[in-house]
Amino acid sequence: MIVYFVAAACAVGVVIVASRLVRRASGSAEDAAPDGPTSSHTGAMLSALFLLAFAIAIVVPWTTSDSARSNTYTESQAIAEAYWAAQRLPPADARRVQDGLIAYVELVRGPEWRLMKNGRLSARGWADLDGLRREVIAVQAGTDEAKDARSAVLDHLGEVSAARRQRAMDARTTPPAGLLGVTLVTGVVVLLLPFLAGARPRGMALVPLSLMAALLAAGAYLTVDISHVFTGALAVGPEAFTGLHADLQRIAGGG
Repeated sequence: MIVYFVAAACAVGVVIVASRLVRRASGSAEDAAPDGPTSSHTGAMLSALFLLAFAIAIVVPWTTSDSARSNTYTESQAIAEAYWAAQRLPPADARRVQDGLIAYVELVRGPEWRLMKNGRLSARGWADLDGLRREVIAVQAGTDEAKDARSAVLDHLGEVSAARRQRAMDARTTPPAGLLGVTLVTGVVVLLLPFLAGARPRGMALVPLSLMAALLAAGAYLTVDISHVFTGALAVGPEAFTGLHADLQRIAGGG
């Protein structure tokens, strides 16, 4: 972070030195007009910088949200496959594994989803998955079919674990704080630039300026609101696990 401030200070120093050198040069002209070349150049560059930061602050969370939503369906599909594969295990073992999978889904779509809004997953979820793996590994497979079923369940549990790790990463992922800071600061500077340049808008000139201010404020709030995958306007919900839970209950009931 210190490097950023040092770089900014150096850039300001370059501007000050350049202004003094140019002032001493022959043929240079004062530029104090609000619509002069300095203000025009500065306004164009600041607008471009704001648009760049704003675009990144919108696109990155949007992409991350789509990926996280897709991953929830990948995880739920792996759970469903593990549930079906478990039916080929000995009846007592199959029932324990399937009940464990239903309990895991209930945990994810309920208490764990609320924890993910704070960027973390429950320790119980990891413990439940580990317990299911131990249960399956301990199954006494006396036939080739049982051995194949045990291997299939373990493979699907591995897929569930991998998708869960990705979900944990998604819950912790946010855009860099510096990016949001640059977006907000440049937005404020772009808004105040006419006043900083010496202009004093009056009457109808305040209408487009006020409209721009409102849109900038809404856009700035949006970048903050969508910065986390599991909260805000683009929040990923537990729909994949809610639908899966209903399906597993139906299958368990023989419907």
